[in-house]
Amino acid sequence: MKLASLIDNLEYNENRPAIQVLMDTDSGKEIRITFKEGQVMKEHKTPFPIVVEIFEGAIDFGVNGTIHSLKKGDLVALEGGVPHDLKALETSTVRLSLNKADSATRVEGVAKNS
Repeated sequence: MKLASLIDNLEYNENRPAIQVLMDTDSGKEIRITFKEGQVMKEHKTPFPIVVEIFEGAIDFGVNGTIHSLKKGDLVALEGGVPHDLKALETSTVRLSLNKADSATRVEGVAKNS
């Protein structure tokens, strides 16, 4: 059994979203992304399917150039290879569920280049 918390020990970066691996299991990875208002993750693609949960706050989630305004409790599932971007409308916490074969390092790279 593994335990993690989406609300404990929140960390934020000044200029870009903060990425933290909460759990790495045999089937996948759970990542917490914390945003300060106005922070973005520029358009990028994932090699594998993902699920994104807006745990706290509000995010403009762009998919193929269309903006979807998501709020606390909303979920979105994307297949691999779909261009998407995120912009925090307020301070937000996002849960990202990755395929086991995907890399948290890749997600960190997206945040650093945003």
